[in-house]
Amino acid sequence: MSEACQSCGACCASYRVSFYWGETDAAPGGTVPAHLTIPVTPHHVAMRGTEHKPVHCVALQGTVGVAVGCSIYAARSSTCREFDAGDERCNDARWRHGLPALSAPG
Repeated sequence: MSEACQSCGACCASYRVSFYWGETDAAPGGTVPAHLTIPVTPHHVAMRGTEHKPVHCVALQGTVGVAVGCSIYAARSSTCREFDAGDERCNDARWRHGLPALSAPG
């Protein structure tokens, strides 16, 4: 987790975090705790708290824009792993929470 992410968390409080159910620990080799997810299609789940508004992922700890962490960081989904600090979606999430944009990834 980048230093900027540790004081932000806006992405976890802005977007639905959905992914293939096989990434949960209900499937062999899956890592995301299944009890923290909710089904959204026959083959996809979402992190609880991201399926409705206001969005707030159940794994997000702390205060957005101040100090945050992910309680399942090592076991997070591919959706979270692929999110880049400073990209367009990041800066959109930061804007939604009144935070300044970050520089684009490098």
